[in-house]
Amino acid sequence: MNALFLSRVRFSVGILHKLAQRLLPALSLTLAGCASQALDRAPDNAVQPWQPSTEVGASERMPSLTAANNSEPSYAVPKVPLPTAWQPEDTTTTLIDPTQSYDLLGLIDLAQRQNPHTRMAWNRAREAALAVGMAEATFLPILSANVVGGVQRVSTPAPLAGLIGPDRLSATARGAIPFLSLSWLLFDFGGRAAVVEAAEQASFAANVLFNASHQKLIRDVTDFYYQYDAARQNLLLQEQALQHQQEILQAAEARWQAELGTKIELALAKQGVAQAKLHLVNAQGMVRNTYLSLLSALGLPATTRLQVADAPPVPLPAPAEALTEQRIHEALSGRADLVAAYAAVKAADAGVQAAEAQFYPKVYLGAAMGKHHSRFSTSSLPLPELQHQSAATGVMIGVHLPLFDGGLRRAAVQQAELKRTQSQDTLQQLHYDALREVVAAETVLNSALEAYQAASELVVTADTAYQGAYEAFKQGVGTITVVHETANGVLVAQRAQSDSYHAARVAAANLAFVMGDMTRAQTNWLPN
Repeated sequence: MNALFLSRVRFSVGILHKLAQRLLPALSLTLAGCASQALDRAPDNAVQPWQPSTEVGASERMPSLTAANNSEPSYAVPKVPLPTAWQPEDTTTTLIDPTQSYDLLGLIDLAQRQNPHTRMAWNRAREAALAVGMAEATFLPILSANVVGGVQRVSTPAPLAGLIGPDRLSATARGAIPFLSLSWLLFDFGGRAAVVEAAEQASFAANVLFNASHQKLIRDVTDFYYQYDAARQNLLLQEQALQHQQEILQAAEARWQAELGTKIELALAKQGVAQAKLHLVNAQGMVRNTYLSLLSALGLPATTRLQVADAPPVPLPAPAEALTEQRIHEALSGRADLVAAYAAVKAADAGVQAAEAQFYPKVYLGAAMGKHHSRFSTSSLPLPELQHQSAATGVMIGVHLPLFDGGLRRAAVQQAELKRTQSQDTLQQLHYDALREVVAAETVLNSALEAYQAASELVVTADTAYQGAYEAFKQGVGTITVVHETANGVLVAQRAQSDSYHAARVAAANLAFVMGDMTRAQTNWLPN
């Protein structure tokens, strides 16, 4: 019987070996062909444009990217459906009221609800909070329910086939083992605690950066709001300048009709009107550009129609004294990016502790409880079905200590130490940058305040000179050149006054931001 069984086994193995020799080469060629054909998805070379497949699906075709004249290669890409503008979940209509004129506080409120950067920062903070929960969950045991079952059927030729009994003997075994297993890491020399500490510091930093995103949003909206207001004020000044040039042209025409003027005066007057119109067009373009920048800061589409209120006039203070080092240090201790960088250093310290804990043993607890039920039956022999049931429970405590890992743990510690050093250097660099930003912002603010004082005096003197030159020209005792110079002087003085005024408003807001004081929305950041 044993010889017969061994001969059949040898015969089966021989057949499988022959099949493998015939099928493996063909299968290898097929797989190699599939791998090499994947390059067909990439561009043919580094010069010719990529052409997408014309067949995308059963009912969808990609557009042709071939140039119309077929003389130059086309590097166009296929068009895809773009997502619609995001709308808050709790609203069904737009948040913008077309009848409302939004002031600075209203724009900031609108930006905080519409700008995607604050939502992304919020999601990052939530993700970091979930990471803390996941790290804390490692202190709890893991309980699992398991079921293992199977059926096995065995059929073999009977040793006395054809003489006594059946030709084949068949037997079937069925069994199932349901059990509960528990695993619990009891002690790891502070490894999990260090991971939790790092996650908590990362969550704290994410929360700080979430507030920082709102602070930056307030600063950006304030900045672009005053830029837009300055552009609109400049537009009004250009309209006034055009009116002045038109008055000069009327005076020049009157002198020409009275045979007191010359063609040169009339031509210069017309040239002044044309230049004023050109400057007016440029001012209108600047208004549109700053409006688009404001919409971008708000997180709104460029096609949004929004009414923006003028900035209420506020008297500017005199230039202040330089900030003391103590005042700067106190302010920077609450600056968001520095606080987040400090938390990153703490997280890196915890990362070093977690890496060092891998050198110590881990004590764990394992437990299992289950039952076993099996049945054995044969259809060839007149034997009853055999059944077996049993139950088992077990508890064990183990210690795990890697003795050799090829330097993997030591490299992990060195990597964690490098991250800690890098985070410390980052904090130091951010501190230096913050000091520089505070000093620069304070300098810009004082320069703008001084420029506003000088420009205010210049506006008065320039207007007086223009009025005198204009009246003298009308009376025939002045020249049009002087009138043009004084009119341009008025425009330059008024623009300098407006620009320095808005620059002071922007610089005051920026100083509050770089010092970490821009913790809420308000309309005036000028120092008292």
